[in-house]
Amino acid sequence: MAQVTIKRALLSVSDKSGLAELGQALAARGVELVSTGGTAKALRDAGLEVKDISELTGFPEMMDGRVKTLHPKVHGGLLAVRDDAAHAAAMEEHGIGAIDLVVVNLYPFEATVMRGADRPEIIENIDIGGPSMVRSSAKNHAYVSIVTDPADYDSLLGELESRDGATSLEFRRKMAAKAFAATAAYDTMISQWFAFADQQELFPGMLAVTGKAPTILRYGENPHQQAALYTPVGPHGSGIAQAAQLQGKELSYNNYNDADAALELCAEFRDSDPAVVIVKHANPCGVAQAGTLLEAWEAALQCDSVSAFGGIVAVNQELDGATAEAIAEIFTEVVVAPSISAEARAIFAKKKNLRLLECGELPDPRRGGLAVKPITGGLLVQTRDNGAISQSDLKVVTEREPTAQELKDCFFAWTVARHVKSNAIVYAKDGATAGIGAGQMNRRDSSRIAAMKAAEAAQTYGWDTPKTLGSAVASDAFFPFADGLLAAAEAGATAIIQPGGSIRDDEVIAAANKAGLAMVFTGMRHFRH
Repeated sequence: MAQVTIKRALLSVSDKSGLAELGQALAARGVELVSTGGTAKALRDAGLEVKDISELTGFPEMMDGRVKTLHPKVHGGLLAVRDDAAHAAAMEEHGIGAIDLVVVNLYPFEATVMRGADRPEIIENIDIGGPSMVRSSAKNHAYVSIVTDPADYDSLLGELESRDGATSLEFRRKMAAKAFAATAAYDTMISQWFAFADQQELFPGMLAVTGKAPTILRYGENPHQQAALYTPVGPHGSGIAQAAQLQGKELSYNNYNDADAALELCAEFRDSDPAVVIVKHANPCGVAQAGTLLEAWEAALQCDSVSAFGGIVAVNQELDGATAEAIAEIFTEVVVAPSISAEARAIFAKKKNLRLLECGELPDPRRGGLAVKPITGGLLVQTRDNGAISQSDLKVVTEREPTAQELKDCFFAWTVARHVKSNAIVYAKDGATAGIGAGQMNRRDSSRIAAMKAAEAAQTYGWDTPKTLGSAVASDAFFPFADGLLAAAEAGATAIIQPGGSIRDDEVIAAANKAGLAMVFTGMRHFRH
């Protein structure tokens, strides 16, 4: 049917925002209101006449409200094909009245889980009657309007206003699509809770993954690609997707991707000294810790000032005015911080295109969860790389042990290396990266590229020697041959941190001893492809 006049509406909502206004607008059009429990009470409190669902079905609500709408007089009124003679006869025979509009939103399962409710309460917040009514209405959208989101109340009322109390098939189809998405997302949330929280499964037999509230982006990685940002359905952590954008152009696909990489690395330093991370194309190009953010910014920038141009900057504490002034001296795409001072905001306001993000508390770098990557014909799923090492995990494998400063630099380099694309080599000295080699097909070339960048930085800033001299170097995976280690030694590194585990470990250790290096094995690899 092209148009269906709304004569009877069934309302049953957990989220009662806008309910009274909607009920009043429907009643003003002479629509009969049928409702349940708390929704009926809220409508009556607004001065509206409401028929209880029990009056419609002839059965009382029972079993603590578990059974109230699961009845032929409800679902018959929703599923009947109005212009089918047999359906019409069945309605007449059994006293089933048509229901033209259903307004339903579901029990707050997500909120119940998020506030730490016990298992019985969580189970009670699994809605049964609501999704059933939603699905019945959406299936029969040729005759029934279904609204599941309070944000659509105005659209519904606008439809009724423009069509003299009726809805169009186009509107009903749109709402039906949204309704099925809502029940799918709801069921996904429940299935994930059962699998991951209740049953403690790591990889359930069926993995349901959904997202909500898409932000349509200008384009994807390249202008010919389309892109959108979705946020997960169900309990999840907060990060770049939830950050408040204080100014600047809308974020692009690449901005989100790069800013996420910067924030994830910055989170490694969330409970420590002031830290600055500069990222370009999802790879760190400068990272430093110091006594102040300004000092950390200067040290991070000096690692690779060429790559920092047009990059992403993340800091681990409130961004102050002095640091903002320094960052604003070069072209920067995005700046993200837990909080941003009024002075810093005023400084960045002069850079109209710079995207300024306030993210609140930094994410937990050791949180659990799954990482999902689509491939042709499937999904690759793995646990997040949240592995960590402590000093007790290290094994000194060379004749010389690292000094206290070398060990400190090793840990810093290792922290950065886990966020650099493989093959990853990171030189670090005095709490700052000295050179970063990323994404090469062999480890030797990564060592050489990182050393080359350090030499270029020394020339740029007029230093007598590159900062790789006396540095520690981290490798995200073992050295399969001694050549990568020897390249690091040639650049002036004096300490090495790497996972170990190569069949040629003895050969690599011998080369380190010959070069007078100190080397420790972590026993843990951090590939990032």
